[in-house]
Amino acid sequence: MKQKILKKPSWIKIKFSIKHINKIRKIKSFLKQNKLHSVCEEASCPNLIECFSKGQLTFMILGNICTRNCLYCNVLHGRPKKKYDQKEASKLANMISLMKLKYVVITSVTRDDLRDGGAQQFINCIEKIREKNPKIKIEILVPDFKNCIEKALQIFSSSLPDVFNHNIETVERLYKKVRPAGIYKKSLILLNRFKYLFPKILTKSGLMVGLGETKKELFNTIKDLKNNGVDILTIGQYLQPSKYHIPVSSYINLNEFNKIKVKAKKIGFKKVICGPFIRSSYNAENYFS
Repeated sequence: MKQKILKKPSWIKIKFSIKHINKIRKIKSFLKQNKLHSVCEEASCPNLIECFSKGQLTFMILGNICTRNCLYCNVLHGRPKKKYDQKEASKLANMISLMKLKYVVITSVTRDDLRDGGAQQFINCIEKIREKNPKIKIEILVPDFKNCIEKALQIFSSSLPDVFNHNIETVERLYKKVRPAGIYKKSLILLNRFKYLFPKILTKSGLMVGLGETKKELFNTIKDLKNNGVDILTIGQYLQPSKYHIPVSSYINLNEFNKIKVKAKKIGFKKVICGPFIRSSYNAENYFS
């Protein structure tokens, strides 16, 4: 039976202003010229206009083709044509330097075709960025490294980020539906092992609501994240990027988000960020303000 498409409530409204349109165009143009990618564009983030107008973005490395096909995500999927751009780290560092960023978030597509899952390219980027600006704060939002967790963690030990982020995305019951190639427990293992090996580094994870989870499942997942060493939690509303993706099962109102935040804070996270348009990297630099 086809799922009914829910009407968006009043609080799901993206504000648009042409005030900073030139700045947005400039960032998009520079990314295109240098053959760099942002997850903001590739994943159709609802906050793109706001963030680009403030000179903020989340870079996406290792190309723009993901080897997985998660049914909530708008990033292209398929077989990447090449290993990756060997000049990507240098081009990324140059753009970050030109933008004079004090905090940067780097994510990637999932690359199951690479033996290290792309871990070395994260390190290449961290090192090149810090060559240009040793004081910059760097957050990495990584895939699950399903087949090479220990190898990836060994690689990360050479150049640690300031924040290590891996999104759990949804509750365990929905993984086969939402993340068919992912494994819930593997994601928890990655977060747990990183915190065990590098206890001084902040760890972070994010969840979407509105995919069909129950409140009990949601808070069980939140507790799982806390029990596996996560310091910072982000929770946002799932929004269907196209008719080909999983429909929204429910829209969570602002009052409910506030209740989730209060309860999650009591569980013991250092910081909890909740709201309809909250995404994993949204205003990430505020963790250090």
